[in-house]
Amino acid sequence: MSDIDGFAPIVSGNASVLILGSIPSEASLFRQQYYGHPRNAFWPIMSALFGLEPELSYQRRKEILMENGIAVWDVLQSCNRLGSLDSNIKLATIRTNDFAGFFTEYKRIKRVFFNGRMAEKLYQKRILPALNHRFFYLEYQCLPSTSPAYASLKFEQKVEAWKVIKQHVVK
Repeated sequence: MSDIDGFAPIVSGNASVLILGSIPSEASLFRQQYYGHPRNAFWPIMSALFGLEPELSYQRRKEILMENGIAVWDVLQSCNRLGSLDSNIKLATIRTNDFAGFFTEYKRIKRVFFNGRMAEKLYQKRILPALNHRFFYLEYQCLPSTSPAYASLKFEQKVEAWKVIKQHVVK
């Protein structure tokens, strides 16, 4: 088991959409990048949706997301986990990120998309009850996980499901 600390959000003042994962994988932690596993479909999906060139630097990919009003963060600030699977997260060790502070600062965010069921489950159980209806206007939707561990959908099917993000981006 190892202690894991998540990353700061990718966000700018014009963000209208938030994509939430659970916590970075071992490959992401090693690379210090969101969705850093080479077989994770997140960046290829963003390429398909927003024309990101695969050879772009991580910094440039983040900038393009921000230019398109997209924020990226994780539900968990830290936890203890063996390996990279969400199912191995030791629930007693979970510390969540400060979403009340986040949504207060980034008021333009109206839509939250979960990158997979675990992010959605953790948010609904650990975050939503504490928000006390202050952010009643937020709309939520779970999308198929981009993780290579979630292989029940083909890449093209994942891209199709993730297209909904473009409908909610407000520039």
